[in-house]
Formats: sequence, C-alpha cells, structure tokens
Amino acid sequence: MARLTHDSGGSGFGTGLVLALVSAATFGMSGALARGLLDNGWTAGAAVTARIGVAAAALVVPGVLALRGRWSLIGRNAGLVSAYGVMAVAGAQLCYFYAVSYLEVSLALLLEYTAPLAVVVWWWLRHGHRPSPTTLAGAALAIGGLALVLDVFSGGVDLDVVGVLWALGAMLGAATYFVISADLDNGLPPISLAAAGLVVGGGVLGAAGLLGVLPMAANTRAVTYSGFTVEWYWPVLALGLVAGALAYVTGIAAGRRLGSRLASFVALCEVLCALVFAWILLDELPGTVQLLGGLLVLAGVVVVKAGEGAPSATGSAGVLAAQEHLAVQEQSGGREGYRQQRADHAHQ
Repeated sequence: MARLTHDSGGSGFGTGLVLALVSAATFGMSGALARGLLDNGWTAGAAVTARIGVAAAALVVPGVLALRGRWSLIGRNAGLVSAYGVMAVAGAQLCYFYAVSYLEVSLALLLEYTAPLAVVVWWWLRHGHRPSPTTLAGAALAIGGLALVLDVFSGGVDLDVVGVLWALGAMLGAATYFVISADLDNGLPPISLAAAGLVVGGGVLGAAGLLGVLPMAANTRAVTYSGFTVEWYWPVLALGLVAGALAYVTGIAAGRRLGSRLASFVALCEVLCALVFAWILLDELPGTVQLLGGLLVLAGVVVVKAGEGAPSATGSAGVLAAQEHLAVQEQSGGREGYRQQRADHAHQ
C-alpha cells in the first residue's frame, strides 16, 4: 500500500503555502535576470539551457544522497521522470519561446498560465473530482486578474493559430509540472525528482540546440541592470541556483502538501513576483491596472482555497493532496483497495 503524506493540524498547509510562495518568487525572478543576458546578446535558448544545466549540476549530488541507495526508485519511475523532464522542464520552456515568436508576450503568458484550469479539468475528467462552484469562481477571479496583470486589454490582440498552439503546449507542460509535483505515490524525494527531471530536461534542451531547433548564442560580456553592472556568471548562477534548483525543489514540496490544484493557483503569484523583480532589476514600474490585477489573483487563490475545503474540517492540512492520491488509487487498484486506503488514512 502506498504511504500517504499526512500533515497534522494547519501546519502542513502553512508550510506548503510558504514553499509555494518561495517557488513562485524564485521562478518569478527568472525573467528579469534573463532579460539582462538577452539584452547583452544571449539567445533565449542559451539562457534557459544554462539555467537548467546549472540547476541540474547543483542538485545531482543532493538528489543522489536523498535516494539513500534506493536506485530502484529511479528505474520504477523512469517514465514519470522522463515526462517531468521533457514536458514540465524542457517542453514548457521551448513551447513558450516559440509562442512569443508568434504572439505578444502578455498573450502567450496568459495562455500558459491557464494551466491551473487544465489541472482542475484533469482531476475532473480523469478522476471524477468535480470542482465546486467556489473553486470555479476563484479560478475565474484569478484568470481575470492575470489578464489585467499582463495588460492584455490595452490594445488590439493579434491571434496567430500557430502561436496559440505553441502557447497551449507550454500550458500543458506547466500543468504536467503541477500534477507530477503533487504525486504522492512515486516514493522519490522532492530533491531527487527535481534533479532527475532537470538532468533530462537539460539533455533535451542541449540536443535541441545541437540540432539547430533551439538557437544558441552566448558571450562573457558584463551584464547591466538598473543602476549596476555585474559579470555574466552572476545572473547565470542566480538563474540556475535560485530560479532553477530552489524553485523546482520548493515547487515539488509545495505540491505534495497542497495538492496540484491549489498549488497551481498559488503559483500564479509568480507573475506578480515577476513584476516586482522587473521593477527592482529593470526599473519597470507596474501600473495601477496591473496592481489591481494582482489583488484579483490573490483573491482568486483565497477563493480556490475555500473551495478546496478548510484544513480544520478534516483535521489535516495535507488531506487535499492525499485525496488526489486516493482518487488515483481508486481507479488503478479497484474500489476495495480504495476503501481500505480510506480506512487507513482515517485511522492516521
């Protein structure tokens, strides 16, 4: 029988929320950090490959140590790790970069960040977890706020079918990230899953570069941000260690405590953090409409949390993530096994 993550009281939700916000903040700084490199002659492909490569190198040793010799976990989860690396790490970023070559950046981001809706639909269609009206209302608030943050209504929006398809590919990659991150049944420590996925993703990006699918160009010139200049390796290290390694590990840990649905909506705060870092590093001050959109995103996350159920009602803040796991078990192991797991979980 699979072991379930069970956090007692409200502390599990609190820890998960902090981890999710740390992940959102660290992911959010990547755009501003990479912008300095891009303005200095780097291609997007080179910047993201450097980011993933540094993150993978940083996590390989801790990831191996966390396995404690349980190498069979990697073999047993080879498909999941491959999906994580190809879809959630490499695929999401490759699709996004191609999307912005056809669409405005704001529109491409808006389409990619509909990933939380895809997660809700996945659990509904695949596992029968129908979203409550409160959850749907929160989703609408969050997506509406995101549209204001990205300022998609400021002018005419030109749609390109190819660009939309690429952006939807990025959305599927992001949704895959949330679903796999919240998986309680694979037995892999978060840092091991992140390390393995980043190694696979880095290999895919490197191969894409060698094949010419992903343009690669970089240099060692100093990088200038708002009011200061640094050597090129500082933003590369920050992208890899903070916006890469730390962001992925905390994101996986948050997903296992909050469940994929709630974690994916909290992750929308990444866009707000991106605005803050753009202000600090690039002197790009967000406007009033963007700030209002940010408040709507936060309100939407709160409403989604209310729709998911309060921790105190179940006695466990980790029960939402556990319920997602049990839904999978119901379909894969039959109703008898599912009832037994529900009984064991209640006993805990």
